[in-house]
Amino acid sequence: MIEIRFHGRGGQGTVVATILLAKAFFQAGYQVQSFPFFGVERRGAPVEAYVRLDRGKILLRTNVTTPDHVAVQDQTLLHSINVTRGLKPGGWILINSPSPPADLTPYAGFQLAHVDANQIALNHRLGTRTHPIVNTAMIGAFARMLGMPPLEAIAAAIEEDLAADAQSNIEAVRDAYREVCLLGGIG
Repeated sequence: MIEIRFHGRGGQGTVVATILLAKAFFQAGYQVQSFPFFGVERRGAPVEAYVRLDRGKILLRTNVTTPDHVAVQDQTLLHSINVTRGLKPGGWILINSPSPPADLTPYAGFQLAHVDANQIALNHRLGTRTHPIVNTAMIGAFARMLGMPPLEAIAAAIEEDLAADAQSNIEAVRDAYREVCLLGGIG
């Protein structure tokens, strides 16, 4: 079983990212669960959402406390939330940032990747300059980082759920897939 935790802020599409990722994995033959965890439900407030996937039936019905991988949709959360909380050793951390964090010490023992999802979202007119919607760019980078799910499955999930703006979102997925920087293990 693989468990994934997304960190973001209200309005960035964090919950939608996990739903799209779950649908893409389902189309790729996995059993999936996707669910959010909200604190204060308002724009800009920290949000967590989860995806759980397995080739077999998933009987677990609890929150994800020890994820295999983590995605951080807003790099400012790195200063206020311990995004490595419960993360399994060697797990990936994907950060929405044009560059890696200056201090890599908190990420020792994990694998690190980053992508400028804000710029990709802006390039495709997803959201506004002050509030880019980075969710589809993040799942594109995530797919490259893990080597799954296939881009075709992500595109199909987007066409189903985001039909009004599917093409821009699919292009953001593809750009992030190409542009993500995989740093690998941090010692």
